[in-house]
Parts: sequence; C-alpha cells; structure tokens
Amino acid sequence: MDRKLKLLILFGGVSNEHEVSRMSTASILDAIDKEKYEITKAGITKTGEWFVTCASPSDIKSGAWETDRSNVRVTVNLTGTCKGLRTVDGEDIPIDCVFAVMHGRNAEDGSMQGLWQIAGIPCVGPGVMASAVGMDKVTAKLVAASTGVTQAAYYATDRYRFSKNPLGEIENIKKKFNGEYPLFVKPSNSGSSVGVTKVNDEKELFEAIKLAAEIDHRILVEETITGREIEVAILGNKDAKASRIGEILSANDQLYDYEAKYHNSASKTVIVDDLPEDVEKEIRQTAVDIFNAFDCRGLSRVDFFYTDEGKIVFNEINTLPGFTSISMYPQLWQDMGISYSELIDKLIYFAMEEF
Repeated sequence: MDRKLKLLILFGGVSNEHEVSRMSTASILDAIDKEKYEITKAGITKTGEWFVTCASPSDIKSGAWETDRSNVRVTVNLTGTCKGLRTVDGEDIPIDCVFAVMHGRNAEDGSMQGLWQIAGIPCVGPGVMASAVGMDKVTAKLVAASTGVTQAAYYATDRYRFSKNPLGEIENIKKKFNGEYPLFVKPSNSGSSVGVTKVNDEKELFEAIKLAAEIDHRILVEETITGREIEVAILGNKDAKASRIGEILSANDQLYDYEAKYHNSASKTVIVDDLPEDVEKEIRQTAVDIFNAFDCRGLSRVDFFYTDEGKIVFNEINTLPGFTSISMYPQLWQDMGISYSELIDKLIYFAMEEF
C-alpha cells in the first residue's frame, strides 16, 4: 500500500472497563508511528454515543474528550458504498483497519468484532467466536479442557437458579468443595476482575454470588489455587509465538483486582527467570496450544498459576489485554526486543493479513 493506512482507533464503550479503554488508548496514541498511519480517533460514551474527536491523548485518558469542540457524531457505514464511518451530515470517513482498544463487555466479547466483520473492515485481535468464548469464563473452561491443561475445580450456577433456590445452590457449592474455603466467585462474562470476590465463609459466598449476578447471568465459583500468578503473551496468527513468562506482584495481597491492576503503582509485573528450562518451555507451549484451541488471531494473554508442587494451572485467556503503561502484554514483548510502537505495527499487520 503506497498511501498511509487509514486506521481507526476506537475507545470507550458501554462497558464496565470504559476507563481502562481510555488509558490503553492514550498509551497507544503516544507511541504509534504517525508517519505510517492516517489516524481517525473515535470514542464511544458510556451511553453509547459515537464521536470522531481530535482530543489529545491526555484528554482521552481523563475523559475530558467528551466535551471537546472538535467532536462530530458518527455511525458505522454499513451500506457498502464506503467502508468506514459516516458523520451526521453524510460525510464518509473511509477506514482500512480498526484498532478497537476496548475492554470488557460490549467490546472484547465478540460484539465489536462482529460489527466490523459485518462492515467488512479488518479489526485488530481475535474474531467473533474466539472473543466471545474467551470472555465467558465458564465456556472458556470447556474449551481449555480440550488441551488437557489442569484447571481449578469449579461450580457454575446462574442468576435464575440462584434466585429460585439460593440455599439449595449454596449447599451444592459446599458439597462441590467439601465445605472448604476460601473460594473465588466471578461473573462468567466480565473482565479486569470486575465483580470478582474472594470469600471465606457461607455468608460471604451468598453476598458474592449476589454481586456477581448483578454483572452477568452466569456465575463461576472456583477453588483457590495457591501459587505464583504468571502470564504469557501470544502474538501472531496461525504461526503465533509465545513471549517469555511474566509474573504479577499485586499490591493487594488478597486479589489482583481492578484497583491493583490500573491504579496502584505498588503493583508490579516482572519477567520470570527462575523456572527450570523445561517448565518454562511447557508453560509457553501450553499458552500457544490454548491460543490455538480458542482459534485466536493477532494477540492474547494466557494466565496461569504455578504452584509450589510444580503444577501448571490454567486461569484464563484475555483476548484483548490491557495496553496501559503498566500492562503485562507490551512489557513482555519489550523484553523480547519488540518495542511498543513495533508491537502496534505488528498487530495491525496481523489484522490486515488475516482479513
């Protein structure tokens, strides 16, 4: 392509991770090679309004972009006459590729990926099916099981069953885990540990399920795995490669939650260099196997626990991991010699290649 690639960087969204999206977007805009791309920035408000904006990265990060005078309301053009966006005045904004820097529901759960598939425009990251399955924790466990990886014991319930017979469901959970605590309660479809609670008794279990049910209709209850929280970044399409292994050192000793991930500078991510070579090789290969089992493309981050007994336990796959300044995914590739701006280039290339 002789001309600059027309790239749409899309952020925000009707999602409980709206703010995380803005943070990731600001980092990408600061780092992207502007000589290679003709960039259109578009934000989606929490109420679902779409605007093209000329706002600065700092204003996008803070949320001040929403009052920027440059904002123009747009919709996605699905007529086929010009692939891209269309303003309320009927002006077409052609787009070659979309980088939807969006997290959580209505963003990385297949919804946004499906929209761009219908529009016929390449979009960075895994497609509809992989995004939807990866986002849903209960379904993800079923797919991951096909690789033979060890997983935490779990019990799946839902809002209807729990509201109809809460005490019965509590008893079923107690039987499943032999009355042992602590347990983790999670909304099945949510990201960045939103709505996740560590519980130590029956009363806390009841309240945690109620909280999770407010976020999603399916709820996952898991045994606690004691071990190191490690992550592997995956990059590529059919020939995807695994990064070295990173480890989370959370500022919150109870849970690596939303606050610890994005707002507490005491949380750290480090490169693991103390595992036996064969163990590291197994973890990295398992991460690739899971990426392929989910039929992912472009990027994902695969999270594990590594126990004191030497067990590798799959935790989850994140099909659109954070891109903030403290996010694990770009840090792992920087350790592999791929700079932040180079990583962005590669992700856009893989989206175009797959399309």
